[in-house]
Amino acid sequence: MATVLSRALKLPGKKSPDLGEYDPLTQADSDESEDDLVLNLQQKNGGVKNGKSPLGEAPEPDSDAEVTGAGKPHLSEVTTEGYPLEPLGALEQKAASSIVSYVRTSVFLLMLVISMVLVLVCAFLIPCPPRDLHSTWSRHLGPQGGGDLSPLDLADVNGDGLRDVLLSFVTSGNGSTAGVSRPPAVLVCLSGMNGSTLWSSPLPEEARDITCLDLMPGRVAETVCLVTGTHKMLSAFNATSGKAIWTLDRHYLPNGTLAAPGVVLPDLDEDGIRDLAVLVIGELQPDLCFLLVSGRTGNPVGRPVKYNIVGVGNLIGPQVYITTNGAAYILFGFGNIQAVALRDIFVQAQNRDSLPPSLQIDEPEWERRRSINLSELIDIYSDGVELLQTVKVPGSNSSSLLITSSQGLVLLQGQNLTPSWTLSLQGLHSQPTPGYFTDDETLDFLLQIPNGVGLKKVMVVDGDSGMVAWSYSIPCHMEETPATSAAAVDQKSVFLFWAEGLSAATPNPDVVLGTEPPSLHHLYLLHPAFPSILLDLANATGTVTASEVGINDLWKDAFYVTRTTGPSSEGHPAPLVVSKLSLRWALMEGQVVQLKETAPKIGRGELRRFLSRIKFVDSPYQI
Repeated sequence: MATVLSRALKLPGKKSPDLGEYDPLTQADSDESEDDLVLNLQQKNGGVKNGKSPLGEAPEPDSDAEVTGAGKPHLSEVTTEGYPLEPLGALEQKAASSIVSYVRTSVFLLMLVISMVLVLVCAFLIPCPPRDLHSTWSRHLGPQGGGDLSPLDLADVNGDGLRDVLLSFVTSGNGSTAGVSRPPAVLVCLSGMNGSTLWSSPLPEEARDITCLDLMPGRVAETVCLVTGTHKMLSAFNATSGKAIWTLDRHYLPNGTLAAPGVVLPDLDEDGIRDLAVLVIGELQPDLCFLLVSGRTGNPVGRPVKYNIVGVGNLIGPQVYITTNGAAYILFGFGNIQAVALRDIFVQAQNRDSLPPSLQIDEPEWERRRSINLSELIDIYSDGVELLQTVKVPGSNSSSLLITSSQGLVLLQGQNLTPSWTLSLQGLHSQPTPGYFTDDETLDFLLQIPNGVGLKKVMVVDGDSGMVAWSYSIPCHMEETPATSAAAVDQKSVFLFWAEGLSAATPNPDVVLGTEPPSLHHLYLLHPAFPSILLDLANATGTVTASEVGINDLWKDAFYVTRTTGPSSEGHPAPLVVSKLSLRWALMEGQVVQLKETAPKIGRGELRRFLSRIKFVDSPYQI
């Protein structure tokens, strides 16, 4: 009985209406007996009912131990009145769910720690790409020993994502030693980041041209720099190491010299590498011949092919022109432009009729223009030609021919060789600079024309109509100063040219007087969105002989490289200086030169906000 009573005291009885808790006195006054209490409690909780177990087995009524043992499995289900009962399975599920959540949290934290460690390791071990926003440097290469040519080209030779500077010059050392009849020349590569010398290679003669390109398009290959000399040198250099890959043997040019830089052709010998062609001129002008050269070995691909041409004036070309259908022609001439099919040169050089696939294409419109007397030559243009440019037509695979003559400027359609427009101009001797100035998405051209003593007129010609879209007269005593352009992402271009200092306000736009001595020249930038102002970016003394614009693809920036020959003192050679200027930085720091009053007036804040958003890209056109 004591056992039963003690167990009953642990079980819920009647509750006080006021306190809501268990009241032992009320429980003691109950009419129910202790045995009935135990039996009813067991019945309520799924235990013994009417003396029978749930399985129908009859327990021993006089055995307290058996009665007690029968109720043990159900004691865990007894709870306070008003709360739900939780079976053992639910507790096991809760325990399993807690373990799964703990494991998931641990795995997540572990992966987070591993990721943070990897990020920190990469941040310290992997070098960041060079940031070139403020990279401006100037390098003095010492005095040069003469030479009128100023070859300059840009190429990324060290793989840092920034184009480096390649140039050649004649050194000032004694060139009479070891049987050398002229001062030696050198090919130098300067780092685009800081101007330091990456490598240098000696050259047997002065270089006429440097062209860096990939001779295996579509493949992973090292950049090759072709160097053409003024006499008999044609060499291919590895742009990374500066070592010569091959050099054309001088014995293949016994009675002539190289008349112009070598040009790149399609793959003629089918070895996977594009080949070259050089124009060789003899002692007499009409004695011209083409020599095909292997781009892999530098050996001739067949014998020389001679042509007798008659002309008066500067040598034009040679230039390779690929028509819309894919036919290849070589343009050349003296004061005129003639074309010869590359197919015809290859057949005569190889003395065979079989052709590679790249030469099995004809252009009907060009073939109709063959001369009657010289069946292999095609007359293109013959009116005092001084310069020839091949300009790609945006959005198509065709190109136009821009011809600078003594009479002006002519744009020929490449498909049928008919003039698109003609502009009459006198005194145009410098090469037009292509770029986007108007809003018609057609290439326009910046021209520089002498306009009196110490003056030149800078103008922009609309490439669609041939009309003058912008012009201004500027003081300049330098002759044929180089101009260039840089393309932006908004299908516009900025044009850069050199002139002397301009005053902040000039009343007459046609006659401008300089405010500084003629020895100091300024680099001016013209943006088509602000045609009434120029930005003065930099200045230099001496003569600017060459310039190039390169693009930093990572930061959408452009940089401007100049080759300058300083003023020479009596008895001392002129120093050679190479400089680099970041355009986006220079745009923000440049001085504004107002060409004419505009309404409303352009605010400095508005201009700076506009210039800060300019992003430069690689030029979508070719010259």
